[in-house]
Amino acid sequence: MTATSQAGSMPAISIEGLVKEFGSFRALDGLDLEVARGEVHGFLGPNGAGKSTTIRVLLGLLRANAGRVGLLGGDPWRDVVALHRRLAYVPGDVVLWPGLSGGEAIDLLGNLRGGLDKARRADLIERFELDPTKRGRQYSKGNRQKVAIVAALASDVELLILDEPTSGLDPLMEAVFQEEIAKEKAKGTTVLLSSHIMSEVEALADRVSIIRQGRIVQTGTLADLRGQTRLRVKAVLERPPADVSMLAPLHDPVIDEHHRLTATVEPDRVNEAMTVLTGFQMSTLTVEPASLEELFLRQYDDQTAATA
Repeated sequence: MTATSQAGSMPAISIEGLVKEFGSFRALDGLDLEVARGEVHGFLGPNGAGKSTTIRVLLGLLRANAGRVGLLGGDPWRDVVALHRRLAYVPGDVVLWPGLSGGEAIDLLGNLRGGLDKARRADLIERFELDPTKRGRQYSKGNRQKVAIVAALASDVELLILDEPTSGLDPLMEAVFQEEIAKEKAKGTTVLLSSHIMSEVEALADRVSIIRQGRIVQTGTLADLRGQTRLRVKAVLERPPADVSMLAPLHDPVIDEHHRLTATVEPDRVNEAMTVLTGFQMSTLTVEPASLEELFLRQYDDQTAATA
């Protein structure tokens, strides 16, 4: 196997047992994370869970206390200059040079990464409705984000590290962002996406990792995560049962005055539940997988209950 093919088969990001301490506070407590080349990987967790600390270690801005970190086959602390020519980073709060125009900032950032695709730059400026002639000091927060996003997406890089990239963007621009990330994915670019906008991650991510108190507590595809989680059931029953305990396969069933039922069911008991509901003259039925937001909140609820 050649060195190139070996590099291609390596994960874009490989973290094992990562520990980062700030004095007596342990921000990362044995974190493990793997991001395959060419995938969009959602990185989820509330403020203070360790997402930004992990990203700063990957960018070579912080040195780990323990553990192993691999980034594009290199060491982010030792090989920081070479690696930064192969990746682009968009933070959640972009700070620009106040005297440079947006276009100049885009070109400067692009040149640090080895150059820009000029046609792509022009297309992105148009798509994000950005005025590149304004100075950094004149931009709103949303427009500062657009400058960083355009600079990142117009660069020829292997890896995008995005930490709340659409913070400050309106819903129309969020939709444009999702379309552009889908294009990057189709090109084979690897994306690590940290976002509080669950619908954004749900639309884009191949796999998701959930971080809690400096450790990854769950990782997998949405299908994997949903396979461990109950489905939502909504139905209208023409002849509802006198006692909800008669709906045995269903969990937490509630029936309102209009005979509308809401409940949850284990994935492997859906057919059994349908058979039971049919006996009560079911007129409408909806069965839905849990949203990513529900999976995320349930993970935190379960963890909180376990430690209470």
